[in-house]
Amino acid sequence: MSNLSDVIESFIKELIDSTNNATIEIQRNLLAQQFDCSPSQINYVLTTRFNNDKGYIIESRRGGGGYVKIFKVDTSTDAHLENILNKSIGLSITYNKACDIVDVFREKEIISEREQKIIKSAISDRAFGKIYYEDRNKLRADVLKEILLVLLNESN
Repeated sequence: MSNLSDVIESFIKELIDSTNNATIEIQRNLLAQQFDCSPSQINYVLTTRFNNDKGYIIESRRGGGGYVKIFKVDTSTDAHLENILNKSIGLSITYNKACDIVDVFREKEIISEREQKIIKSAISDRAFGKIYYEDRNKLRADVLKEILLVLLNESN
């Protein structure tokens, strides 16, 4: 059985898919009432599952008439891919954030499920073994960028 966060995520993704312009506007409190949860649960889903690394931009306004706008970014553009490689990955990246990026590439069918598993294995802490902990995130960023660049160049 799915947990509440999964259900909320699926609901929001269905709303986005049902729009032609891939933008939705929701009220956090109404959504929380619909799912019988606190608005903080909605915030959790928005921040962990609809962030820039996953191909979304969130715009929100708080207050009585507050809303949340969710924009789905076209991840097929070279500019967006460059943004992921340079800004999202940057000079250092944690394993969890790196996995989020790899998952977006899989979701967009830029990479296969097999490639997804191989990349996650190649950037894991276990793969870096005896490398000092703080240096792992720097190395992980470099390795992930190189892998994604090769895969992207192969697909073009």
